[in-house]
Amino acid sequence: MNSATQAGSGAARLDPQRVREIAIQHEPKHRRLIRSAADGRRLSAAMLPLFLLRPPTGFGIITTTGAKTGKPRRKCVRVVWVGGAAYLVALRPPAVAIANPSLVNAWVWNIRANPSVSLRIQGGTHSGVAREITDPAELVRARAALCDTVNSFDLGECAMHLRGRPTQAKIEELHAYWFDTGIPVAIDLECE
Repeated sequence: MNSATQAGSGAARLDPQRVREIAIQHEPKHRRLIRSAADGRRLSAAMLPLFLLRPPTGFGIITTTGAKTGKPRRKCVRVVWVGGAAYLVALRPPAVAIANPSLVNAWVWNIRANPSVSLRIQGGTHSGVAREITDPAELVRARAALCDTVNSFDLGECAMHLRGRPTQAKIEELHAYWFDTGIPVAIDLECE
């Protein structure tokens, strides 16, 4: 299956068997940095103080409302702003996708319960309404925005996640993996 088919297949995007197959194929290229959902939470928590000071280009902090607690929950995310929408993906690292390909990140559950979010990126904090992307045309736009955009901070991301020296091609491949196995989300931002 090619990338365009994967991006445009709507409900088939979240087929657990397909997610597992892609993860198994991609797993040998990855370091063992994130082996569980808890590892991902720890990595985000470690990056949070830096991102609160000044999020690097292409990254930010999404603040959702806890589905059960009602408390604000912050998560570091890779985000690309195109027009009036910000695109991001709930990631499934290979070890997680192989063990539990249906895993839904806590911040996605929070969005499902209450789609009102704030997004801190370079240039400020913006309010918006988040939604999972299901429209095939928007999936293609979001995939292009997220997978074809490479920023300097992505070199570090690539070095943490993939084996070997980071290159633009490896970064784009990593971003394509995240998109093809993750849950794509759009935030319709209220421009202030």
